[in-house]
Amino acid sequence: MSKIEIGYEKLSASEKAKLDRDLRSGASRRDVMKMLLAAGMATTLAGYIATDATKAFAQTPKKGGKIRVATYASSTADTLDPARAIFNIDYIRVNSIYNGLTRLDDTLTPQMELAEALETDDAKRWIIKLRKNVTFHDGSAFGADDVVFTLNRHKDPATASSAKAIAAQIASVTKTGDYEVAVELTGANADFPALMGTPAFLIVKNATDNFNKGIGTGAFKIIEFSPGTRSVMSANENYWKEGSGPYVEQIEIFAIQEETARVNALLAGDVDIIANVNPRAATQVTDAGHQLLRTVAGQYTNLIIRLDQEPGTNIKFVQAMKHLVNRDLVKQAVFRGFAQIGNDQPIPPSNRFYRKDLAPTAYDPEKAKGLLTEAGLIGKTIPIVASPAAQQSVEIAMVLQQAASQIGLNLDVQRVPADGYWSNYWLKAPICFGNINPRPTPDAMFSQFYKSDAAWNESQFKNEKFDAMLTEARGITDDAKRMEIYSELQGMVSAEAGTIIPTFYDGLDAYNSKLKGIHPLPSGNLMGNSFAEYVWLEEA
Repeated sequence: MSKIEIGYEKLSASEKAKLDRDLRSGASRRDVMKMLLAAGMATTLAGYIATDATKAFAQTPKKGGKIRVATYASSTADTLDPARAIFNIDYIRVNSIYNGLTRLDDTLTPQMELAEALETDDAKRWIIKLRKNVTFHDGSAFGADDVVFTLNRHKDPATASSAKAIAAQIASVTKTGDYEVAVELTGANADFPALMGTPAFLIVKNATDNFNKGIGTGAFKIIEFSPGTRSVMSANENYWKEGSGPYVEQIEIFAIQEETARVNALLAGDVDIIANVNPRAATQVTDAGHQLLRTVAGQYTNLIIRLDQEPGTNIKFVQAMKHLVNRDLVKQAVFRGFAQIGNDQPIPPSNRFYRKDLAPTAYDPEKAKGLLTEAGLIGKTIPIVASPAAQQSVEIAMVLQQAASQIGLNLDVQRVPADGYWSNYWLKAPICFGNINPRPTPDAMFSQFYKSDAAWNESQFKNEKFDAMLTEARGITDDAKRMEIYSELQGMVSAEAGTIIPTFYDGLDAYNSKLKGIHPLPSGNLMGNSFAEYVWLEEA
């Protein structure tokens, strides 16, 4: 790493966010220097960073050019429907062609986008005032009918929305004017504006029944959509945002599922951006003169043990598996240090509601052996499904397999191809792996993955007390009180759920050094998969 990269990594997440905001607001080199020195950085190093950072932001984005993007997963189930988006490639497309009522900034704070204001007196009834003079790609005007349609369709079982558990909080959506909508929730939720900034709630055109056309208000228009093959988007010449992108004329997106082939495509100049770089390849990418985008956002690969199927019905087995996870080894050997230790609950250390005193289950093979003996499983063969589709799951499975073999448990690691993994194994196999993207709030994470009726309740964790406390926390505006509840919920999940989260890994993507405008955002990899609107080519 260069001096600048080393110095930048010494900054905390909040300091990085402040630096980014200051630069975007026109801060001078002197201003940046003051901030870095106040953060305790040595004068010489602060000077290097201040000079480099201000130079980068002094560049004027150029319009023109085409880029190719290689992601890591794609299938015939690919979609342009925000409500059904699951894969990284889906999120890139929907974030490019649609807008939300709000968007999440570099501190995960909701900022207005298609909404001009979200107003409430009690966090239960919300008045949404909408932006005027916005048009869809087909020239039709955006208005209240589109918002009513978008929010209501999440409640329709036929939509199969990934946000169904969150949308269940919406009691009614009413048009109160051409550019105003009233939303009544079943209970108060202070996080409502942040939830409206998540991909599932991107606004679609009223009465849309064919999402293959991708008619949105976003920075790009779909000109080709071939599920499982590729997508091509062109810049929206009538984009409503002033002083913003899009800058590139065209973006082609497709998947290269094999990670080595994906890296080689970047090195050969066949693609300009690749998603999901294996930590082992990080040095190879940077040594070749390409840029590595490192994002600390709370994403994770987790081992899922279904509590409603054998052997997960035996809680001693679940407890034993937690003691068999050598988290330090996973962090160093599997993720090459690009990770933070996890404690089997989904709220990451970067989140303000993270419970710091919740220690991870200790690596203790002897204790695991005792629990397995009590469960009558020593000497048994237990299948575990792993796939390159869930980042580093095969490597994590091998670490577990080695530890298990030393105490008489045979873990049969069944490696399956990435193609078809999410539809054929995830949420179905008794023991497999998940790969979860960050969510902006604890409520969003718990509601989608741990609430009893959540469509993506991976381990079938069901706890009525948990559900009731989660609902209670939504209406509390006092952060200290919410912290108390979220702390207890994290403890419940860590102790009782069948999901084992060894680490929160840093997102690693890579891109051609000619590309500009890309920077880390805590909403996830590739600027929360919203890079398209901001990226530009130095040589268009």
